[in-house]
Amino acid sequence: MQPLTQTYDVALLDLDGVVYVGAHAVPHAPDALQLARTAGMRLAFVTNNASRPPERVAAHLTEIGVEARPDEVVTSAQAAARLLAEQLPSGSKVLVVGGEGLEVALREQGLIPVSSADDGPVAVVQGFSPQVGWPMLAEGTYAVASGLPWVATNTDPVVPTARGRAPGNGTLVNAIRMATGREPVVAGKPEPPMHREAMLRSRAERPLVVGDRLDTDIEGANASGADSLLVLTGVTDPIDLVLAPPRLRPTYVGLDLRALRLPAEALSVRAGESKVGDWHAVVDGGTLRLTRVTADEVRPRGDGVGGDGVSGDGAGGRGGVEGDGAGDGGLDALRAACGAVWAAADAAESGNGTAAEPASVQAALEAARITRAPARPY
Repeated sequence: MQPLTQTYDVALLDLDGVVYVGAHAVPHAPDALQLARTAGMRLAFVTNNASRPPERVAAHLTEIGVEARPDEVVTSAQAAARLLAEQLPSGSKVLVVGGEGLEVALREQGLIPVSSADDGPVAVVQGFSPQVGWPMLAEGTYAVASGLPWVATNTDPVVPTARGRAPGNGTLVNAIRMATGREPVVAGKPEPPMHREAMLRSRAERPLVVGDRLDTDIEGANASGADSLLVLTGVTDPIDLVLAPPRLRPTYVGLDLRALRLPAEALSVRAGESKVGDWHAVVDGGTLRLTRVTADEVRPRGDGVGGDGVSGDGAGGRGGVEGDGAGDGGLDALRAACGAVWAAADAAESGNGTAAEPASVQAALEAARITRAPARPY
């Protein structure tokens, strides 16, 4: 019953939606990470955002109350620069479609950043920066169209801003893709180079990937063979989790970073494990039925479908589940639902059953007062 902080030696932490949202720390994140350090867990802050060098990322974390050193920050720019350095001689020129973060990462690997296709580059690297405009995209297009190797730090379609979602590197990559008909090699999450870079820099032997996105953090962890913790403080909501296909399923689910202090048994999610705490889930003819029986009840108080009669004490908070990160009723119900729905989906895939209908999943979670997360600025 060891906590995750003792089961794993390094937490590979996503930033947006896990540690901070914009200029502010996620609630409980600074204290939870300090407690993790005290327990002996090392931290690596792993971000797909290539716009800022590690020193600036660490400074921002420190400003919001999260202790961080530059050598603990791992960016997709660093992963992309390592990919290029493994293919190119030292001193090679690389055309940068991006900003300071890429330039710093390239120099760290002994490569020379340039800004024009006429400067004699032997490769192109592209990463997000608010300064990327038509002239820079045009230079990248000329170079990529000439046949040079092209590495993208990531292909996230959007980036979070204080005003909402804005075009991310994936959107900018699409401009060059459409103009040239070529595809880049991608270094960032969910591709393996990102977590390989994080493991190399953190010297992780038993890493735990911690993220809020199924399609980058969790998929990347599964691709690299690492265990993962999904926290419900970002973009993934309970319905997305319950309906996740195998490549997007986390090892654990927690409400926020306080989950790091809990044992695996209180957080694990596995296909077939559909009885968790007081909650039991079953998929019957494509319908998810989620029921709760407490010590003073001899039968379920509803079938978890109609929205009435199902008791639930994890309702209505961030991500639709409140609590301290422990096995409260809401989280237990969610874990049970995952176990039943994932097992049914796997059986249906092999032709031996019927998968749960998404509408019934939504109805069952709402009846258990586990609701879709409120809209967030990213």
